[in-house]
Amino acid sequence: MVIRFSNNLRLLRKSKRMTQYELAELLGVDQRTISVWEKGKCEPDFTTLAKLCEIFDEDFDNILT
Repeated sequence: MVIRFSNNLRLLRKSKRMTQYELAELLGVDQRTISVWEKGKCEPDFTTLAKLCEIFDEDFDNILT
């Protein structure tokens, strides 16, 4: 699931013409954290995942799969 999430996150972010830094600011995390997620090295916690769903107007299933 990590690979799909990382690809989905990257695609969603780019579709909004958002930089990693801009997304990090919205989430209150460091830009390096976004990079690690997009590389598939780890995933955000549930609370942060919920914030991502709000930002991108997506549900959990669409972001994770």
